[in-house]
Amino acid sequence: MTGAAVLGPDGLLRCPWGLSTPDYVAYHDTEWGRPVHGDQALYERVCLEAFQSGLSWITILRRRETFREAFAHFDPVVVAAYQDPDVERLLADPGIIRNRAKVLATINNARALLALEDTTLDALVWSFAPERPGKAPRGPADVPAVTPESAALAKELKRRGFRFVGPTTAYALMQACGLVNDHLVDCHAR
Repeated sequence: MTGAAVLGPDGLLRCPWGLSTPDYVAYHDTEWGRPVHGDQALYERVCLEAFQSGLSWITILRRRETFREAFAHFDPVVVAAYQDPDVERLLADPGIIRNRAKVLATINNARALLALEDTTLDALVWSFAPERPGKAPRGPADVPAVTPESAALAKELKRRGFRFVGPTTAYALMQACGLVNDHLVDCHAR
């Protein structure tokens, strides 16, 4: 029995969303579900997932380079020092999502990351990876939006002062950063 992956023009089976645009093909094939480590890399992903909340991921993906420029390549030391003039500069930047709450959360989350005393963001996030890989999803309906691990990760991040990190956003982070593998069973990227 095969899953619900879709045959692309290049002859490869992919998760259906991975074929909708060339940007998604590249992201699906080379990034999504691959392990991401390092505090700065994970901080960037936390922030981008927060900006994505309520929007399509393609909106963020297509603006990612502009986000990187606007937020000093997500250097938490630099972003944590942002003040009101920086917030106003960001809110005037048409290349990013100009949502005050999300901009402030990005600055706040840099400060929360720097305030971690007993761990790193990398160790913290990866401590919520499931102990055993789950069963490979056969179709999109088999992919959850929230798991007990993502709920626990969101709760811990919030406890440590992070914002815009609910259970659904935390699960999207887990998918994007390779803590879980939600590529469909017959997807070539699995």
